Amino acid sequence: MLNVFTSHSIGTLALLSCVLFGAGCVRGFAGFGAGMIFIPVAASVVAPPVAAASFLVLDFFVTIPLLFRALRICDWFTVLPAAAGSVVFVHAGAWMLANSDPLFLRWIIFFIVVGVLLLLLSGWRYHAKPSRAISAAVGCVSGVLGGISQVSAPPVVVFWLSSSKQPTIVRANLIVFFALASLGTFAAYLLHGFFTLPVLHLLIPAIPAYGLGLLIGSNSFKVADPKFYRVTAYSLIALAAVLSMPALDPFLR
Repeated sequence: MLNVFTSHSIGTLALLSCVLFGAGCVRGFAGFGAGMIFIPVAASVVAPPVAAASFLVLDFFVTIPLLFRALRICDWFTVLPAAAGSVVFVHAGAWMLANSDPLFLRWIIFFIVVGVLLLLLSGWRYHAKPSRAISAAVGCVSGVLGGISQVSAPPVVVFWLSSSKQPTIVRANLIVFFALASLGTFAAYLLHGFFTLPVLHLLIPAIPAYGLGLLIGSNSFKVADPKFYRVTAYSLIALAAVLSMPALDPFLR
């Protein structure tokens, strides 16, 4: 009988399953954030391409139930251009992941995430109706980050949170955006050979842990105060900044 744990130790799989449960709760509630939690931890115990590819497959298929309502209420005028930009530019991020120094890439991600967080905290709001060009540009930046690390949320989160949209619309936009953008990421990762046997080994215990967390988080959103959504979003972006900062590796890894 094939041993499905040949690529990763039992301890590693248990750790990542626990992290994925928490990440699933966050993703179900906020519509984003799971990659911010999972990727930094996973990349410290398995190869970064394995971490990114396994999360891509997991998040795409397990979150399909969230799409049903989101497809009906999302703002297609901004979601489609953003998704298109992401699908195109994710290839640039995947190329960087395959060919660049991981430490250099992590510093880039850190400064981008900190920048968008400071922009949100400054109170800046985008009051005009976003054009298709602006939506596409935001999607391009998210695509590059997604190709590098699967942490593509900060640019689009800032973009939609800075508008006057209700939390339900913002969450729906994010859910649909990530579903569409994942199609481009699948193609990019396939071209670079990221879908390997270790990815499958990691998915086997990950699916139930992530799925359970997703269910709990989604049910929590239905009864939560809408004001809590924005606080949660800010906190998740701050968490992404901390976890992606290489200088803190001696303490976090």
